[in-house]
Amino acid sequence: MKRKAESDDTSRANGHSRSKRQAIDGGNQSKFRDGLFDSTVLDGYEKSYAKSQPYKHGVIQNLIENSLLRNVRTEIQENLSFTPKETDIYKIHQSGDLANLDGLDDASLKLLPSLLTLRDALYSSTFREYLSTIVHSGPLSGKKTDMAINVYTPGCHLLCHDDVIGSRRISYILYLTDPDRPWKKEWGGALRLYPTRKFTTDGKETKVPSPDYTVSIPPAFNQLSFFAVQPGESFHDVEEVYARKEGEAEDDGGRVRMAISGWYHIPQEGEEGYEKGLEEKLAEKSSLMQLQSKGDVHDLPQPEVHFYDSSNPEDSTNGDVKPADSTHDDDSSFTEADFDLLLRYMAPNYLTPDTVHALSSLFADQFSLRLDTFLSAKFATTLKEYVTAQEKLSLPASASEIETSTSWTVARPPHKHRFLYMQHSSDSTPDPETLSPLQDLLINLLPSSSFRKWLQLATDLSLTSHNLLARRFRRGKDYTLATGYDEESSRLEITLGITPTGGWGDDNDDDDDDSNELERSKGVINKDDKVAAAAVIKPEDGVGGYEVYMAGDDADCDSDADSKDPSSPHSNDGVAVPLDMSTAQKTKKSDPAVYRAAKGDAADEDDGVLFSMPAGWNRLSVVLRDQGVLRFVKYVGAGARGDRWDVVGEFGVADDGDGDGEGGEGRRDGDGNGEVGEKEGEEASSEEDGEKSEEEDSSEDD
Repeated sequence: MKRKAESDDTSRANGHSRSKRQAIDGGNQSKFRDGLFDSTVLDGYEKSYAKSQPYKHGVIQNLIENSLLRNVRTEIQENLSFTPKETDIYKIHQSGDLANLDGLDDASLKLLPSLLTLRDALYSSTFREYLSTIVHSGPLSGKKTDMAINVYTPGCHLLCHDDVIGSRRISYILYLTDPDRPWKKEWGGALRLYPTRKFTTDGKETKVPSPDYTVSIPPAFNQLSFFAVQPGESFHDVEEVYARKEGEAEDDGGRVRMAISGWYHIPQEGEEGYEKGLEEKLAEKSSLMQLQSKGDVHDLPQPEVHFYDSSNPEDSTNGDVKPADSTHDDDSSFTEADFDLLLRYMAPNYLTPDTVHALSSLFADQFSLRLDTFLSAKFATTLKEYVTAQEKLSLPASASEIETSTSWTVARPPHKHRFLYMQHSSDSTPDPETLSPLQDLLINLLPSSSFRKWLQLATDLSLTSHNLLARRFRRGKDYTLATGYDEESSRLEITLGITPTGGWGDDNDDDDDDSNELERSKGVINKDDKVAAAAVIKPEDGVGGYEVYMAGDDADCDSDADSKDPSSPHSNDGVAVPLDMSTAQKTKKSDPAVYRAAKGDAADEDDGVLFSMPAGWNRLSVVLRDQGVLRFVKYVGAGARGDRWDVVGEFGVADDGDGDGEGGEGRRDGDGNGEVGEKEGEEASSEEDGEKSEEEDSSEDD
């Protein structure tokens, strides 16, 4: 959304020419509360701002003359419409850019007189000078107005970012919550500020935000919160507005957090204080540049890449140099030991020759798989009991407490991601007696040569390395923001969903899907059985937690998570989530799982979703990810029934020698080399009936 250029004709037509607006600046003090401009009051705000932490910020209560702001709120409620918007970084309802008010016709302007008055007062020279004195920011532009109205209803949120875009100098929020029903802290919606930690690498200083905020400022009617925009430092988020809990009869007015959000910019050309080239200099310090810097070396988790090399076990540790023979595995046929290992963890139907062949064919067509009931009934039961028990234990609040008292580490920085994780590492070997089922998957199944063989057969690819991670996304806290994949070679990525709770929007409750679900449970892969991404979230849920792959262009891949601010007419706005996904409305699009992005006109009609899978139990996704494709896990809302749990893996793929996907190094021999042997396949099938019976007995309705 871009601000319209304001012409002299338009300004004169609506009665707000620049000369008139400048002429009335002197009378704008009356639009603010009595006493605000007294020197002692200004001095108090200036001192409070100067000593504030974790970075300089200020709060002014009762900023605007009360009746004016009440009238503004009434005009907004009666005359403005709001558009629901959702991306990887936020979920809000938003108005248009209020700078465009000058472009409205006279009839429309007559409906919003108080809103126009408020805007002109906020950007008057009187108040700009007042605010710049507090912040010590230097002159602020009165020509470039930049503001919008954002409404947060239960479930809405804005994740961590630093507001650094273009010529912004000061960020502010003026709250328009119900003046007759004071906002309660427990409703959420607070502005939260994050401290940073300094790192020095090769003589260059990098600031990285902590995973925990240290200051929380709850909303209040007629409260102004503000801070100077500082590259790599002014990190903040907006806490989710929490839905009323079941059984609460409180009259809370729907918990509508309405606010005007905006920015004051550096002086523009023709204004006092304008400095040619300053905006370009500020851009060099932007968050985009920070993400491209060496700050990534301070991110957690760091990749733990292990290369496969059956002839030299010492080369199967993490490292950045690929062993010379790691692209080949001369003995790719299954052995009895392979079957013994895989049958401890995997449902036997996925080991039969027919099923593996069907998987390989489907993957060749779609470059993705979604496999339900992937784990064996026995192991799945043990794992589910463990995860469910862990859910009942309370976790410490801070990252430091979590990391000292549990086996989890907190992913950071929060302007990229936040979740709990455990990593497969060769540096330590856990005691088998104390090994949890989750660690068992991470250490014994997924990195094994046996699982590699199965995955190669199912995808017809040659795999060179693995990087594995167990993750837990806490409700009301965790997420990953969209990141691109920049390598030229494709990468195979898996996600094993092990979320034991239901209510994530894909619990197979529809009667029409019963037959397909039964077929999937038997390992039968039907090419027409494709799950629409638009249908993965049910209307009553909307708790997030779904994983999405989306088409991206070069700009998207390099985009900065920090720059995705919902009310900025100049920002990236994040990676947009299709409305039918966020609201769970079904669409006629039946094949978002086809992984390669369409080109031309077809792509223009697409919503960009290439593959999507909600949180769920015992479900494996396998996706071949190309350069430029974006991936994220949507913020898990506080209203979810539990946390999102998964185990993820990234597998290096050998380059395809002739580029056509057949017979090269990356694509395995299609004539049966490495196929499941007939004898072994019969052995797996012979156990299948008993395994299914056990599985049916232990199944639960999530």
